[in-house]
Amino acid sequence: MSTKSDGTEPTTRTLPTGARAERKREAIVTAARTLFLRDGFGVGMDAIAAEAGVSKVTVYNHFGSKEALFTAVIAGALDEPLGASSSVAALDGLTRADDLREAFLSAARAWVDAVRTDQDMSALRQLVAREIHRFPSLGKAWEHHGPESHHPAVAGALRELAEQGRLAIPDTEAAVIQLYSLLVFPHLVFGAYGTEISDDLTERLIVTGVDMFLGYYAV
Repeated sequence: MSTKSDGTEPTTRTLPTGARAERKREAIVTAARTLFLRDGFGVGMDAIAAEAGVSKVTVYNHFGSKEALFTAVIAGALDEPLGASSSVAALDGLTRADDLREAFLSAARAWVDAVRTDQDMSALRQLVAREIHRFPSLGKAWEHHGPESHHPAVAGALRELAEQGRLAIPDTEAAVIQLYSLLVFPHLVFGAYGTEISDDLTERLIVTGVDMFLGYYAV
């Protein structure tokens, strides 16, 4: 492993593997998320390493750069609402459901409910919008992570439904963005301005959004 002239930041790395490495990776992401939310992207890697209880070299071994670590934090937060047990069960049920519309409605309600109650995700979105102007490298790191990598559970379910012949989805990447836009974007946009969408309107958006999506991608 080579290092920069100051001997602190590795320029090449082999991604650590194994259960112990995974625990360290999770600790680093958790620490980074806490400090990014508190101090912004300008927080030092030394501080992140100390918060995580690991060395600075370990942080670089896992992520290579602060931009890559920030991207991992945001991508993990995007997937977090889908990690709730209710969302996982609903997404798993999509590909086995007899009534596809009802299964989509159930998955959509679980997903949207998780998004609406995730306060950290709102703060992270605002952080990205604020910091990307000061740190253009964030945009370069982010552009390599497409919608499918952000929402693999959704992409996988849509791809399997297409393989089953139940939906006609020639472009999974576009479909993920469209579904996300119909169901989640309204809450992200209004939430950014401090406005909460009512429960009644949320339900109407879910029902009409699912109907629009299934109507377009119906076989």
